[in-house]
Amino acid sequence: MDWSKTKTIFIITFLILDCFLGYQFMEKRNSSQLDVILETTIEDQLAANGITYVELPKEITKEAYVSGKSKKFSEEEVKKLSGQKIIIQGDTVLKGTFEHPISFNFKDPYRLKEFLQRHIIDGQKYTFWTFDEKSNTVTCYQTYGGKVIYNNENSKLLIHVNKHNEAVSYEQTMLDDLQKYERKQDIVPAIKAIETLYKRGYLQPGDRVTSVELGYYGLVQFTASQVLTPTWHIVVDGKEDYFVNAFEGQIINDEENVLE
Repeated sequence: MDWSKTKTIFIITFLILDCFLGYQFMEKRNSSQLDVILETTIEDQLAANGITYVELPKEITKEAYVSGKSKKFSEEEVKKLSGQKIIIQGDTVLKGTFEHPISFNFKDPYRLKEFLQRHIIDGQKYTFWTFDEKSNTVTCYQTYGGKVIYNNENSKLLIHVNKHNEAVSYEQTMLDDLQKYERKQDIVPAIKAIETLYKRGYLQPGDRVTSVELGYYGLVQFTASQVLTPTWHIVVDGKEDYFVNAFEGQIINDEENVLE
């Protein structure tokens, strides 16, 4: 037996074995690191990117669809509105013009509430949404059960303001006979809705989620009837509005009124 040849074979064999074991070790190590990455929570991922958020609602875990139909304004209701010239367009759109401009402070919640209750049919059912400086208009949306019905043309109050911050006219639509479906379903937690925005690139490093509220959204808006779905309204940096279907977890594309 040639000992030198045998020794060489052993050395080569051990080198191959070492390389194989080293390869196995690296594979296992990389796999373990990947598992750690995959197990990182959304909270950790957001924190790593400097993305912060307000305290999130946790008490709501189940919700139901809501159905309703466009309200038809009656002449009897209109007669109760004093100091206004009223036109009812197509039964469902009420257009009012004040005989004299009315002082209107929409920035003060109490004053706004007082104005709505005094001058608007069922005004207590509306809440402030936004003010457009270019057109000098205040938009209010109808609420149901304390939740806003977002971006709905059939439950909207548009108030026109003059340069003296006085209300001069308005257009009103409203949903009537609103009621919840009996069957409740689990909703996507608020943090999951934020995760959806993050994964789709709507949240950038350093962003802050400044508001998270649950409301309703009509994905298909018919004049005669509507079905509203529970929806998370998420505001980023106090200016960007996003809506996430609270049942499906999908982002609602407001411009086309479809799901992404």
